[in-house]
Amino acid sequence: MNEALDLSHALWRKSSISGGSGQCLEVAITDTAVGGRDTKDPEGGTLVFNRDEWRAFLGGVHNGEFDLD
Repeated sequence: MNEALDLSHALWRKSSISGGSGQCLEVAITDTAVGGRDTKDPEGGTLVFNRDEWRAFLGGVHNGEFDLD
């Protein structure tokens, strides 16, 4: 996404099954975009996806495209 997106007041969430390992991705969903950030370093930067990009990412996760095994 090229336009800046203000996520300073966004509701950030992480999975309830993430546990306490500290290796979590938090997401904030807006009407136009989805932001992702590292739970351990929330000020360290945010990846921003448009809705189609986010759907493609979730599809890849579901299909195992990012599995390390």
